[in-house]
Amino acid sequence: MIAERALRTLEYYKIREEVARFCTSSLGKAHIEKLLPSTDIDEVNRLLEQMDEGASILRVKGNVPMGGIFDIRMHAKRAQIGGSLSPMELMEVSSTIRASRILRQFFEGIREEETIQIPLFLEMKESMPILTQLEHDINMCIDDNGGVLDSASSALRTIRQQLRAQESRVRERLESLVRGKNASKMLSDSIVTIRNDRFVIPVKQEYRSHYGGIVHDQSSSGQTLFIEPDAVVQANNEVRRLKMKEKEEIDRILQMLSAQVQEVAHELFLLVEVLGEIDMIFAKAKYGAANKCSKPEMNTEGYINLKKARHPLIPIDEVVPNDIEFGRDITAIVITGPNTGGKTVTLKTVGLSTLMAQSGLPVPALEGSELAVFDQVFADIGDEQSIEQSLSTFSSHMVNIVDILTKFDENSLVIFDELGAGTDPQEGAALAISLLDEVHGRGARVIATTHYPELKAYGYNRPGVANASVEFNVETLSPTYRLLIGVPGRSNAFEISKRLGLPEHIISHAKSFTGTDRREVDSMIASLETSRREAEKDAERSSEVLEESERLKKELENQLKEYEEQKEKLQEKAKEKARKIVEQATREAESVMSELRKMQMDQASSVKEHQLIDVKKRLEAAMPENRVLKRAAKANQVKPLKPNDEVKVISFGQKGTLIEKVSKDEWIVQIGILKMKLPESDLSYTKPEKQKETRAMATLSNRDSHVKLELDLRGERYEDALVRVEKYIDDALLSNYHQVSIIHGKGTGALRTGVQQYLKKHPRVKSYRFGEAGEGGSGVTVAELK
Repeated sequence: MIAERALRTLEYYKIREEVARFCTSSLGKAHIEKLLPSTDIDEVNRLLEQMDEGASILRVKGNVPMGGIFDIRMHAKRAQIGGSLSPMELMEVSSTIRASRILRQFFEGIREEETIQIPLFLEMKESMPILTQLEHDINMCIDDNGGVLDSASSALRTIRQQLRAQESRVRERLESLVRGKNASKMLSDSIVTIRNDRFVIPVKQEYRSHYGGIVHDQSSSGQTLFIEPDAVVQANNEVRRLKMKEKEEIDRILQMLSAQVQEVAHELFLLVEVLGEIDMIFAKAKYGAANKCSKPEMNTEGYINLKKARHPLIPIDEVVPNDIEFGRDITAIVITGPNTGGKTVTLKTVGLSTLMAQSGLPVPALEGSELAVFDQVFADIGDEQSIEQSLSTFSSHMVNIVDILTKFDENSLVIFDELGAGTDPQEGAALAISLLDEVHGRGARVIATTHYPELKAYGYNRPGVANASVEFNVETLSPTYRLLIGVPGRSNAFEISKRLGLPEHIISHAKSFTGTDRREVDSMIASLETSRREAEKDAERSSEVLEESERLKKELENQLKEYEEQKEKLQEKAKEKARKIVEQATREAESVMSELRKMQMDQASSVKEHQLIDVKKRLEAAMPENRVLKRAAKANQVKPLKPNDEVKVISFGQKGTLIEKVSKDEWIVQIGILKMKLPESDLSYTKPEKQKETRAMATLSNRDSHVKLELDLRGERYEDALVRVEKYIDDALLSNYHQVSIIHGKGTGALRTGVQQYLKKHPRVKSYRFGEAGEGGSGVTVAELK
C-alpha cells in the first residue's frame, strides 16, 4: 500500500482527475476515483495489458460502443427490498443491459476478425451476465422516454381505449357549447382546456350562472372563471375513474417488472462492476493516446529506465523530455544546481511515472521504457513549513524524513527534495550526506536534490551513487531543463553577474574569498561540462556518419536486388529462347524421321543415297547453335574420341557411334539409320553398353533407360495423343522392344479407336490387342512390334 502522503505530494490525484475526463459513464469515473497503485507485479502487468489491449482496440476500431450505460445499483438495491421502480429507472436498467449486449457483440466481432488479440477483454466479456429476457420484457412495456406503452398489458390497452373515447365525448360536448350562439359573448376564449385533470371552458364572470357547474380556477384578474358545466360533470367523472384505473394497472405492471429486476439484482451488480471496469480501461487508453504515453515494461529489481520522460501535468509543448536511468549499478542519484532549473520536476517525473505504471496507466515516455514495482514510495518535496504545528521548514522536513526512515526498506523508492535545507549550510550538508548514506546503504532506490556544494563530490567516492545536474545556459541566463547524469551542478553566480554588468574587480575580489578546493571543484565541473559537450558533438557526428552509412547500405541493397531481378529476367529470357530453338529442332527431326518412314514404306526399304544425303542436310540445318552446350561438352570430355566410341549428340539428345574423323573438329556419326557429319564440340563420350540386335541399316544406340514399356495418354487431346503415339513407337523400335502398352483409358472410346487405327496402319506393328484383366482391360492396348 503506497503511503497517502506520497500520493498527495507527487500529485497522483490530479492524474486521476485527468484520466476520469475520458470516461463515458459515471461507473468508469467511480472506478477511477478508487484507483490506487498496486504493489503486486502480476496485478500491475495485468492492468497494463488490459490498458494496452484497450489502446489496440481504439487504434484499430477508432471508437467503442459505450453509450447508454447508467449506474443502476441504487435501482437494483431498491428492487431487492421490494420497492417499485419508476418507468425511467426501468428504462435505465434496460438501456444498461442493451449496452452490455452491444459491447459483447463488439468484442466477439474483434475475436472473429482476428486483427488483434484481446484475451483479457474476452475474459471480461464472458463474465458479463446475459439478461436479454429482462431487457426484452422492459422494452415491451416502457418506451425510450420512460412512458408505459399500451402493449404492456391487454387490460391497459383496453382501459386507454375507453379513456380516449370518453375524453373525446367530453371534448365534443364542450366544443358544442363553445360553438353555441351566444358563446362568443359569454366566453373569454373559444377553447376547451384542462384544470385539475378535468375538462373546462373559460367563462366570463358575469355569465357564470348561465352554464352552472363547478368552478375549478380563475384568471389572475378574476374576470374569467374556468368552469366545468353540469352537462359534462358525469362524463368527466368517468374520465377520472378510467385514469385511476389506468394508474392502478400501470402500478401493477411496474411492480411486476421491479420483481423481475429483484430476481437478477446480483447479476446487475456484477454487470455494472464489469462495465465500469471496461470504461475505466478505455479511459486509461484514451488518456495515453491524448498525452503520447506508452506502456512500460515492469520489473521487481528496482530498475528505472525512462526514455524521453515528461512530467504528465506540464503541457507537452512546454516540457523538456529527459532520459533517466538508475537502479542497477547506480542506485542513488544526487542532483545539484541552482533553483528553477527543473530539479523538482525531475523528481516528480520519476515518482509520478512509477505510481502511474503501478496503477496500470501508460507513462509519458517513449516505447521501451522500464519501471520497477516498489512496495513503498516515499517523497519529501516542497515547502513543508507548518504554521499550525509551529514547525519551521527544516523541522517539518525532519518530521517527514524520520517517518520515512522508520518505514522504508530495500524495495522502496525514496525521493528527497532540497535535502538538509532550512538550517546551517555546513550542518545541513553533513546531515544530507549522512541521510543519503543511511538510505542508500540499506538498499533503497533514492533520488535527491540539494544546493550544498559539499554533495557535488558525493558520487565520486561512493559506489552505486551518481551525480547529476540540470543544464544552465550562461549565454541566455536561463536553464535548459536538460538532466545531465554524471555531471554535478556548479554555481553560475560569477558568470551571470559578469554578463549582467557587474564590474570585473568586484567579481575578482569575490573569487578571492572562495577556497581553493571550491575553485578546483568548479574547474573540474567546467571541464566535465566541456568534455560532455564535445562528446555530444562527436556523438552527433557519429550519428550522421551512421545514418549516411545506412543510407548507402540501403542503396546498395536496392541496386543488388535490381541486379538480381534483371539477372533472373535475362536468364528466363535465354531459357525461353533456348527452349524454342530445341522445340524447332525437335519438330524438324520428327519431320525427317516421318519422311524416312514414309520413304521406307513406299519404296520397300530401298532408300537411295541421294535421298539420305538430303535428309542428313535437313538434320544438320535443324541443329541448334548453342555455344554454351558446346563448351560444356568440351569441358566434360573425359577422354579423346576414337572410331567405334559411343557418344551422345548434345543438340539432338540422341546416342550414336563414331565412324571416322573427317577433319580436325568433325566426325562421321551413325545415328540409327543415318550417318551425319557433326562437330566434335556437339559430341559427348558415353560408356559402352551391351550391343543389341540391329534393325534396318546400322547399329542403333541403346535407349532402354529412356523409353518406358508403356505410354500413358490419359488426359491428352486427341491430336497431341496421336503425335505422342507415333514418336513412342519409333523410340520403342529403336530400343528393340517387342511389346509395348498404350494406356488410353475407356472414356468415349475416340482416343482408343484413333490409337488402334494408327497401329493397324503401321508397318512395324505385328498385332495389337486389349489388355488382360491384370493389364488394364479395355483401357489399354498392347502392341507387338516386328
